Amino acid sequence: MADARRLIIVSGLSGSGKTVALHTLEDAGYYCIDNLPISLLSGLGAHLGLLGTDGGQDFAVGIDARNRPGDLQQFPSFLDHLRAHGVKTEIVFLTADDATLIKRFSETRRRHPLSADDRPLAEAIAVERHLLSPIQERADLLVDTTTTTLHQLRDIINERLGGHHARLSILFQSFGFKHGVPADADFVFDVRCLPNPHWEPALRPLTGRDQPVAEYLEAQPQVEQMYVHIRDFLAHWIPAFERDNRSYLTIAIGCTGGQHRSVYLSERLAAHFARQFGQVSMRHRELS
Repeated sequence: MADARRLIIVSGLSGSGKTVALHTLEDAGYYCIDNLPISLLSGLGAHLGLLGTDGGQDFAVGIDARNRPGDLQQFPSFLDHLRAHGVKTEIVFLTADDATLIKRFSETRRRHPLSADDRPLAEAIAVERHLLSPIQERADLLVDTTTTTLHQLRDIINERLGGHHARLSILFQSFGFKHGVPADADFVFDVRCLPNPHWEPALRPLTGRDQPVAEYLEAQPQVEQMYVHIRDFLAHWIPAFERDNRSYLTIAIGCTGGQHRSVYLSERLAAHFARQFGQVSMRHRELS
């Protein structure tokens, strides 16, 4: 039986990268529509149903806060209607912290779509967060672009959405706690209690990808214990996410600076689960 057509809904805060995400999906072969009124979602769903499953193009639509507030509040109902009629729908929501969004608008000199009537930018962002909360709450994939460049965002979208995967897509992400916890993580594991190669002068300039660092960490019994515990926990619970028809799972491993311990464990865990699940990708946030 042919797979159902795929509809990806891209939403998020202004300045968080929605346009980049849509352009990336368009390059990947999706038929993209930006700034679609939510009230037209049902019609698009009916159109997809009429097209059937003949292997044609999948669709991606951008929905933002320029929709009517009442329609935004009714978004969950529109979504449930689509899914009840067999449309395979996934929601991607892009976000970033307020300081980053303000900086991006000041650098581009663009006007925020909700900043009419001399409303301050910070207030416009707060209003937009509130208006879009019904969409964010139903998101299948949350992408925090606070520390992400345009090139990195394109890579993330391609890795997570560009392929027409039918299985759970898993991302292992290393990070440094001193730079903040990733907001888009489903699981966060803190490995700062492990011996730190940073305090070894010869290892300090290296990363968890380098063999001397790996050898140092593999010689520490606590590192092996931590690896086994995280591996066994994920091995038990990842299948539960698959059974729940989840499309995306982001697993973040954090140490102090995001250079050694978290990188090593993310690499090792990703390699282990790639053999079982296939759709596994990896990102080292602080090494970008």
